[in-house]
Amino acid sequence: MNRHGVLAIYRFEMARFRRTFWQSLVTPVITTSLYFVVFGAAIGSRMREVDGVPYGAFIVPGLIMLSIFTESLNNASFGIYLPKFTGTIYELLSAPVSALETVLAYVGAAATKSMLLGLVILATSALFVPIQILHPAWMIAFLVLTSATFCLFGFMIGIWATGFEQLQFIPMLVITPLTFLGGAFYSIDMLPPAWRTVSLFNPVVYLISGFRWSFYGTSDVSVELSLAMTLGFFAACLVGVSWIFRTGYRLKS
Repeated sequence: MNRHGVLAIYRFEMARFRRTFWQSLVTPVITTSLYFVVFGAAIGSRMREVDGVPYGAFIVPGLIMLSIFTESLNNASFGIYLPKFTGTIYELLSAPVSALETVLAYVGAAATKSMLLGLVILATSALFVPIQILHPAWMIAFLVLTSATFCLFGFMIGIWATGFEQLQFIPMLVITPLTFLGGAFYSIDMLPPAWRTVSLFNPVVYLISGFRWSFYGTSDVSVELSLAMTLGFFAACLVGVSWIFRTGYRLKS
C-alpha cells in the first residue's frame, strides 16, 4: 500500500478542516443547545421518560446520529467534488495511488471529522442532561461504522453531483427527513401499529436504535438486527464505490 499517498491526501483534507476548526465546532454546539432548549424544555416538560430514560437523555443518541449523517455526507461529498470542480481529479487519477487508497484517504478524513463532531455533541449534551453509556465499546463501534458508511455514501454523491446544488439534494431532502422520522427524538413503539410497521422500512431506524442501545440498553429493534442492517448498508456502499472506480462513472468525463 502507498502509505505516503494515503497520508498526503488525508493530511490535505484534515488541513482544510483545521482552517475552519472553530467554526466547525461552534455550529454543532449551538445547534445541540437549541435542540435541548426546544425539545428538552418544551417536549420534555410534557414527556418525562421514554422506555425508562429521561427524555432529555433519550434524544442524545439521535442528536449525535443526526449530526453524523449530515456531516459525513457533506464532508465526503465536498472532499471529492472539489477536485472534480477544479479539474485536479485528473492529477489524482494519474497519481500512483490505487482506488482503494484514494477511498481510504478521503473517507478516512471525512469520518475523522464526523466522529470528532459527534464527540463534541456528546460533550455538549452532558452539560444539559446526565448521560449513561452502558456499552462504550459498542457505542464506538456503531459510531465508527456509521461514520464510515455515510462517508462512503457521501463519496458517491460527490462523484454523482454535477453542481453544488446536487451536493445538498440528498442530505437535505432524503437523509434529514428519514432521520426525523427514524426515531431520533421518539421511540417508534409510541406510534400506532400501522405507522410503526411503515417506520420499519426506514433504514435510519436501525442505525439510531442500535446506537441508542449502546447508551441505555433499550432499543426499538434488536441490536443484532441493527448491526446487520448497518453492515449491510456499509457493504452496499462499498459495492457502489467499487463500481464507480471500475467503470469510471463521472470520473473521467
